[in-house]
This record gives sequence, structure tokens and C-alpha cells, in this order.
Amino acid sequence: MKKTGLILLALSLGVMFGCKTDNNNKKDEVTVMNEVTEEVSDDVELNDVAIVEATFGVRGNCGMCKNTIEKAAKSVEGVKTANWDMDKKMITVKFDNDETNTDDIQKSIAASGYDTSDFKGDDKAYASNAKCCQYDRTMEIN
Repeated sequence: MKKTGLILLALSLGVMFGCKTDNNNKKDEVTVMNEVTEEVSDDVELNDVAIVEATFGVRGNCGMCKNTIEKAAKSVEGVKTANWDMDKKMITVKFDNDETNTDDIQKSIAASGYDTSDFKGDDKAYASNAKCCQYDRTMEIN
């Protein structure tokens, strides 16, 4: 019994002082970036999830527009983040490429009344937006 206790003690000390963790072996997060106007680059797998970042134009005016646009983008299954730049009229989204694509995200935004690079906003939704959110539909997207 005493011999077993000494063996366990020796093993415990060996584990405590002999094992080192190597943080350099951790995988770095990798994101594939693409513009809607460019071809989609090859997906990079990270923990079996293909995360893609895309940027495309969305017309709008104000903070209320920003909230609605981002909410519409995030409502699409697989969208992780959405950030609309009011000055540039551009949205950057990160999403799981296995669950969705830029067309689905743009269609969701368009359904809420906002024109995107590839889809015209729904006319009824546009008309029901607050006056400050009824942007000039011919405005340039930077």
C-alpha cells in the first residue's frame, strides 16, 4: 500500500513538472475575404466551418437604416456578423459559407426595403420605412 502511494506521488510530480503546454500549436483563425464584385476565393476550413467575409453596397441614410439593414443581414441563418458603414453605403458580413451566401443575405436586406448591389429593395417595405429612411434610390454606393 505504501509502495502504491509512492508510485502515485512520483507519477503526479512527473505530470506536474514534466508536462508543458505549447500555445504555439494552436490554430490561428483564418478568414477568407472576398468582394461581391470579385470571384469568391477558395474556402478555408476552420474547425469544419467555412467562414467567409464579403462586402457589398446597400443604400440607406441614418442610424435607423443601419439597425434595420444589419438586423436583416443577421436574420439569415449562418450570418455571424454584419456592419453597415453609413458613409460608404457598404456592409461587411461574415458568414458560414456552408449555410448561406451573399445572394441570400442581399435578398433579406432587400426584403426590408433597402437596395443592395444586386437586388432592388421591396417597394412596399421601402414605402413603410420612416421618412428619414426613404433614401434616394439613385444614390451612388461608394
